[in-house]
Amino acid sequence: MATPTNSQGHAQLPPPTNIQMVDLKTQYLAMQDEVDQAVLDVIRSGAFINGPAVRSFQASLEAYLGAGHVIPCANGTDALQIALMALGLEPGDEVIVPAFTYVASAEVIALLQLSPVMVDVDPRTFNVRAEDIAPAITAKTKAIIPVHLYGQSCDMAPIMELARAHNLYVVEDNAQAIGARYTLPDGEVRATGTIGHIGCTSFYPSKNLGAYGDGGAINTDDEALAKTLTMVANHGQSRRYYHDVVGCNSRLDSIQAAILNCKLPRLDAYCARRQQAAAYYDAHLQDLPGLLTPARQANSTHVFHQYTLRIDGDRRDALQQHLQAAGVPTMIYYPVALYDQEAFRGTAANAVTFLPNTDLLTREVISLPMHSEMDEDTLAYIVGAIRSFFA
Repeated sequence: MATPTNSQGHAQLPPPTNIQMVDLKTQYLAMQDEVDQAVLDVIRSGAFINGPAVRSFQASLEAYLGAGHVIPCANGTDALQIALMALGLEPGDEVIVPAFTYVASAEVIALLQLSPVMVDVDPRTFNVRAEDIAPAITAKTKAIIPVHLYGQSCDMAPIMELARAHNLYVVEDNAQAIGARYTLPDGEVRATGTIGHIGCTSFYPSKNLGAYGDGGAINTDDEALAKTLTMVANHGQSRRYYHDVVGCNSRLDSIQAAILNCKLPRLDAYCARRQQAAAYYDAHLQDLPGLLTPARQANSTHVFHQYTLRIDGDRRDALQQHLQAAGVPTMIYYPVALYDQEAFRGTAANAVTFLPNTDLLTREVISLPMHSEMDEDTLAYIVGAIRSFFA
């Protein structure tokens, strides 16, 4: 195995630090006093559930997103489940979802006895497109879940046009793209998650806006829908002990809300730092043969929840092993298409067993370390380790 080199081709020393896929500790240390005080204030107040910290975060997130209503909940998967429950769908109704995504996007469909219809994605942006969705629409189709994968928006204008033409709901899975902005054809700029009927996000610790435990949120501009979402998330109650619908119990606790209140004002700065790291990767990797750096959707910003390469020629796994030996962690998001997961075998309404772009991506994608605390020495070492593989 070749010795790792830096971007100028010189021999590289051992990693400057213990390289992490996500460095949450350093991020915390930069705001330690503020976070510690916020957590202590909640503990001293005794308002652990639906307290002032939750209401404050709810209002702040509404303002940040430009959303009419935000409903905090326990996690991103719950957000998706509650969204579908609030739409009044019936068992057997079909919901279109990309086959190349995290399992939660389809898991909630099957959990509610709806039928997931899995479709292909754009091999460059990794996102589902209107042209992928349109052939899968049937008389039973009731909703679409576009997933803003890795940190940039799907091309939402054509998807919304398609949804309007077929009277379909659109539930945006915004778990990986909070902070991104999408420009509509008329020039209006919207936050991802606010373009469809409902947006869902996750505050899992590694997300761009991450709590120190689980957390999630749902948003909508529809007031009636907001009331239903709120009821569903709170045991179906319109008022205490009066249950209008069958719901669930999904709450963002006050300690997590307090932490998120500290981090939300920093989110744009976090995203900017990720963009700077991505630009460094781009500049030093784009000339390598057989390696594709991430494509940018023309009408969306990219907040780089993940920086994901494609490596052709069945060399992806060898590169991963090479980087592991060099002390560089990597992840494969995602190694198995949803239709190849045992949980979904034979359950998809369209019984899909192969989608060419999805199959290609499961074999070629690899994600590099990406977070808001990356420094140039670390980036240079990672780039050098990658370049040594292609030397």
